[in-house]
Amino acid sequence: MSQYLFTSESVTEGHPDKVCDQISDAILDEILNNDPNGRVACETLATTNLVVVSGEITTTNHPEYESIVRETIRRIGYIDDKSGFCADTVKVQLYIDEQSAEIAQGVDDDDHEQGAGDQGLMFGFACRETPELMPLPIQLSHHLTEKLAEVRKNGILPWLGPDGKSQVTVKYDNFIPVGISKVVIATQHQDMSDKYSTSKEEHQFITNKVINCVILPVLDKYEIDYEENFIVNGTGRFVLGGPEADTGLTGRKIIVDTYGGYARHGGGAFSGKDPSKVDRSASYMARYVAKNIVAADFAERCEVQLAYSIGLAEPVSINIDTFGTGNLADEDIVISIRKVFDFTPAGIIRTLNLKAPLYSKLGAYGHFGRNGLPWEKIDKVNELKYQINLEPSLE
Repeated sequence: MSQYLFTSESVTEGHPDKVCDQISDAILDEILNNDPNGRVACETLATTNLVVVSGEITTTNHPEYESIVRETIRRIGYIDDKSGFCADTVKVQLYIDEQSAEIAQGVDDDDHEQGAGDQGLMFGFACRETPELMPLPIQLSHHLTEKLAEVRKNGILPWLGPDGKSQVTVKYDNFIPVGISKVVIATQHQDMSDKYSTSKEEHQFITNKVINCVILPVLDKYEIDYEENFIVNGTGRFVLGGPEADTGLTGRKIIVDTYGGYARHGGGAFSGKDPSKVDRSASYMARYVAKNIVAADFAERCEVQLAYSIGLAEPVSINIDTFGTGNLADEDIVISIRKVFDFTPAGIIRTLNLKAPLYSKLGAYGHFGRNGLPWEKIDKVNELKYQINLEPSLE
C-alpha cells in the first residue's frame, strides 16, 4: 500500500507492568553499582498490597531488596496510604536464588571468550522519520506518556494518577509520515465527583485539560499536520489504577520498550537482566548498528537481526534488511559491520559500557531513541564508510 495508517502505544511509569520493570531494573542497578560482575535475572509481580520479587541473582553484595522496592514505588508516585498499593504499606515478598551453575559455566569463562547467556534472536532498527532515527508513532507515544508524568509531578495537573497510556496513529504515504489521524490517552485521575454534579462534566473537564496540557504541546513540537481527533479516557472514568486495579509483571511491554511494533522483535524482554543476557545486550547492539548504518546514509531504513547460541561467543547469524532503501547490497553491509563491530557478548559489554548502573531510567518510556545512551551514538559512521571505500564525512 502506498497510503496506510500505523499505530503504536506507550504506557506511563505507573502502569502495573512498568512498575515491575522499574523495580527489576532498580535492583539490577544497585547490584552492578557494587558488583559489576553480578549476574541478575530478576522478575517482579505487583498486585493489590503485594510485590513479589523472584529470580536468580549471584553477587558478592546483596542489596536491601525491600528498600529498593519501596523507594521505586515512592518515586513513581504511589504514596496514598488509603489506596490498595502504597510504597509504605505494600507487602514485599522475596524469592531469590543463585544463577544455575550450568548457565554460569558458559558465561563466566575468560573475558574474550564469554559465551551468550542463552540462545535467542534479537532485532535492532533505525529509520529517518525522526531526529532520533526512530519510527514516529512510538516516539510520539512515549513523549505523550512522559508529558502525563511531567504535568502530574510538577503540579500542573496534580489530580492525575500515576497509571496511564497513550496511542498514536500516523498516516503514511510511500513510507513517509504525512499526518497524525488519531491520539488516544487513558489516564488515571482522582475522584472529582464532589466537584462535578455528573460524571460527564468530570470527564469533559479532564478531557479539556489533557488535550491542552498534554496532547497539543507534544504534537505542536513536530512539523506534521494532525487532526484534532482525540480520545481521552474512552470509558469515561479512570479512578482505580496501577497494580491495585491490574496485576503487573516484568517483561510484558516488550513492544512498548522497542519500536512500537514497527520493526520485528525477537521475543526476549529486557528489564531485570544483566548484560550477559543477550536478550538485552545484543538488542542494544543491534540498535547501535542499525542507527549507524542509517546515519552513514547506507539506507533510509535498516533492521539488524542477531542470533546466538548459549555458551558460544560469536553470533550464529547476522542479517541486514534495508527494505529496498539501501545504497549498497545488504550482504555488503553485513561484511562491513562484521569488520567494524564486535558482536561477542564481552565485546558488546565493553563497547557499550553495559556493566554501568544505567538501567533504572530505562524501565519506562522505551529503551531506544533517548539521548545519552551508549547505543544511541552514531560514532561508527566514518569507519563504516572506510570499509566500503566511501568518502568519510568530517564529523
